[in-house]
Amino acid sequence: MDLSEIKLEDLDINDLKQIGSAPLPVKIIIIIVLCAVLVIAGYFLDITSQKAELEQAIDKEQELRQVFSGKQAKAANLEAYKQQLEEMRASFGALLRQLPNETEIETLLTDISQTGISAGLEIDYFKPEGLRPKEFYSEYPIKLKVTGRYHQFAEFISGVAALPRIVTVQDIIIKPADPKGGVKLTMELTAVTYQYLDESAGETEQ
Repeated sequence: MDLSEIKLEDLDINDLKQIGSAPLPVKIIIIIVLCAVLVIAGYFLDITSQKAELEQAIDKEQELRQVFSGKQAKAANLEAYKQQLEEMRASFGALLRQLPNETEIETLLTDISQTGISAGLEIDYFKPEGLRPKEFYSEYPIKLKVTGRYHQFAEFISGVAALPRIVTVQDIIIKPADPKGGVKLTMELTAVTYQYLDESAGETEQ
């Protein structure tokens, strides 16, 4: 049988019904064609979807590996982190203890005034400005104007820095006390202390 003489348009439904009695070469061709169709269909319908799932699984694996590596590094340094946290808490607690509470501010104002007097300064005015709330603390500025000499100013500022509570000195202006001359000078400044907000809030509620 010459296979080149077989034409698809010559086939009809009755031919398909009689395929069991078709010559062997025709059966082989039909089987090969069907296998090819099945393989191609299987590839596009099954293998392609599985390949996409595999790629997603690979991407997920890489992501999980990165997360695992990060957590593993943190776990390896956990003790060091705990120690650093304790050191930070201790340091922060030490700083908080240097912030005066509401009752201690009155004593601090007296200490600053006494420091000026001890340095031999004449206190022209001493004006507490009141609390100014910030993010987690409040500033308590105190305006001062004193009269004296350079070494007395230095002694006063050194004494303020040595107080047990945190006090910063800002906006210092020094000029002659008498425009006509003389050894005495005036110094205007702002001494700022700080109060922890939680502490002040608790006392306000009481």
